Amino acid sequence: MATTNPLQFIQQTRAEVSKISWPSRREVILTTVMVFILAVLAATFFFLVDLVIRTGLTEVLAAF
Repeated sequence: MATTNPLQFIQQTRAEVSKISWPSRREVILTTVMVFILAVLAATFFFLVDLVIRTGLTEVLAAF
């Protein structure tokens, strides 16, 4: 395994970081809003599914 001195490591790290395509502020905000909207939709969906299953089971158990 080749050993790199600390100065070369820092230079290589800076070179790699400069290649990163950073998102714009607008992209970050839009993506964050989309995540929150999808989380609310998923929570609502699972709440409704749970409500239907609970109501159905309650009715079935009440029949016995």
